[in-house]
Amino acid sequence: MCRVISAYRLVNYRVSQSARQLFSQNVRKARLAKGLSQEDLAEFASLHRNYVGGVERGERNISIDNMEKLAKALGTTIAKLVPSFSSPANPLKGTSLGT
Repeated sequence: MCRVISAYRLVNYRVSQSARQLFSQNVRKARLAKGLSQEDLAEFASLHRNYVGGVERGERNISIDNMEKLAKALGTTIAKLVPSFSSPANPLKGTSLGT
């Protein structure tokens, strides 16, 4: 019985998204909703365009400071880019960023 529960938890863990994945998807959605290129967003956030691309692909272990820069450049908050992480199966829907 314990092995079944452990395996069940492991499967659920693998299915859920990480905070990094959720943030990266929502940054991309917000950027596209505003009609910005990665280069535009990078300029507004004072970051390199290659870095922004890496963030959007979930390749970068982004710092809180850079999360804040991107959120401000997108006219939103970190909290709206990583909403209710306790239930990460609900990424932002649409283009309004929850507002």
